[in-house]
Amino acid sequence: MSIDGNYGGGGVTGVTPEGAAWLASAGTYPRSTRVLWEDRPTAPVVLACGSAFDVVNAPALFGRLMLDGLWDEGPGSGPVAAHRGRMLLFAAPGTAQRLPSLLEWEEWGSGGASARGRAIPPLLCHGTGDAVTVPAPAPFAPPEPAAATHLGSRWLVAPDTRAPWLPGPEIMLWAALRAARSAARRRLSEPFPAAPISIFPPADQDAKVYDVSRRR
Repeated sequence: MSIDGNYGGGGVTGVTPEGAAWLASAGTYPRSTRVLWEDRPTAPVVLACGSAFDVVNAPALFGRLMLDGLWDEGPGSGPVAAHRGRMLLFAAPGTAQRLPSLLEWEEWGSGGASARGRAIPPLLCHGTGDAVTVPAPAPFAPPEPAAATHLGSRWLVAPDTRAPWLPGPEIMLWAALRAARSAARRRLSEPFPAAPISIFPPADQDAKVYDVSRRR
């Protein structure tokens, strides 16, 4: 995987040709997608889910906790993108159908009525029949203003192979539960009631380096 080691500073991590080929394979016309990127390498594109990948779409802050957990204590992650204040975690096909059921089974239903259910914000699971907008593959997109960076699209963990490893529903369940518990510990450790938190994290929270040599 290609890692953006300082993605809070507006840096853009690029997708390799092999990674672009994998992304394009999700579309109905992969060759047309590759031609588009050859002509416009900074153009985002909409791709179908369910064949090459599913996507778990989380709020930015919660998604960051999931991502950090996957790298700090888990097996690593698949490709990950930030898009308009959300985190797109690419997962194995079938995850979008299975993950909500696992959350309900463990009584951690995303956005549920109980306190435990509310610990995990609504996770949008995109699978067969859905589509997502993925960032441009180009590694040399011009820097954006700070405000636009939070709203724009960029790769945090960029695909660099035609067959990237993708976490399945059980791993994504583990990441969500760990993120919920991490968020709860943070709230308990605060000496005063927390001020309202923006869904867009401050720039310095984005600085993170993941050790790709230890991922599966």
